[in-house]
Amino acid sequence: MTRVAAVDCGTNSIRLLVADANPGTGELVELDRRMTIVRLGQGVDRTGRLAPEALERTFAACREYAEVVKEHGAERLRFVATSASRDAENRDEFVREVLDILGVEPEVISGEQEAEFSFTGATKELTGRADLARPFLVVDIGGGSTEFVVGDDHVRAARSVDVGCVRMTERHLLRDGVVADPPSEERIAAIRADVEAALDLAERTVPLREARTLVGLAGSVTTVSAIAQDLPAYDSAAIHHSRVSHDRVREITERLLHSTHAERAAIPSMHPGRVDVIGAGALVLLAIMERIGAEEVVVSEHDILDGIAWSVA
Repeated sequence: MTRVAAVDCGTNSIRLLVADANPGTGELVELDRRMTIVRLGQGVDRTGRLAPEALERTFAACREYAEVVKEHGAERLRFVATSASRDAENRDEFVREVLDILGVEPEVISGEQEAEFSFTGATKELTGRADLARPFLVVDIGGGSTEFVVGDDHVRAARSVDVGCVRMTERHLLRDGVVADPPSEERIAAIRADVEAALDLAERTVPLREARTLVGLAGSVTTVSAIAQDLPAYDSAAIHHSRVSHDRVREITERLLHSTHAERAAIPSMHPGRVDVIGAGALVLLAIMERIGAEEVVVSEHDILDGIAWSVA
C-alpha cells in the first residue's frame, strides 16, 4: 500500500482524498475525504480573473487540508486545478500561494486530462459488473465545465465543454448579484440553448449515443440522487451506485427550477453551497440524458478525485 493524497480544486468546490492505494490489486482504501464549497470561479466568466475573496476562501481550505495530509502522513500529494483556474488571467497568484501552503504546485490540467481522471475514478470498480452494459459514458458536471468520456476498460474519446452549474447560473440567472428566484422560462430556455450547443460540440469528437451505460459524477448529480431517494441527510453510501430514472430526473429538475431559494435550502440533503446552482446543474444532466436517450443514470461518488489518487499511486 502507498499512502497518497489528492486535491481536486474546481470552480465551485475544493476536495481532498487521503487513501491507501494498491495498484497491483486495484484496492483504494479511503482514510479521509472532505469537500469545501469555495466558489473559486466566482465572477470568472464575467471578469476573466479570480476574485480576491474567492482566492482567500480557497487558501483557507488549503491550510486545513495541509494539516489533514500531515496528520495522515501521506507519502505523495497531487493537486489538480480545473476550469476556473485554467481560465483566469491571475492564475499565477493562485499557483504561488498553493505551493507555499501545500508544498506542491497545482497542475492546471486540460479538460481532456480532467476527463481521463474522471473516467478512471468512476469506472475502476464498475468494470466487472455484468449488469452494466458497455461502453460507459462518464459525465462529470462541474461548476465551470462538463467532461464527457466514452470508453470500455480504457478511454476511447473525451471532450470538455464550458457548461457547468456555476457558469450557467452566473451567465443566465444572476442579476445585480442576486439569483432569479425562481427564474423565468426565458432564462431557463437560455441555459438549455447553451447546453444543447455544448452537446453539439461534444458530439463532434465523442460518440455520446454509442454509450450503453451513463455514469454521472459530481455534486449536481449526487444531489439529484439524494433528492430522488428522499434522504433525510446527504448519505454518500446510499448515493454511490444508485440509479435514477430519466422521468425522476426530469421531475426533480422541474421542481428545482421552479422553486424559491428557501424551498431549495429546506431540502434535507442540500448542501448550502449548492442551493443557488443546483437548478442549472440538474438541467445539464437532464439535457444529456435526453440527447443520448438514457433511461437512467448510474450515480458515482468516485470521480476525478479518485482518478487523481490512482495517478499518484
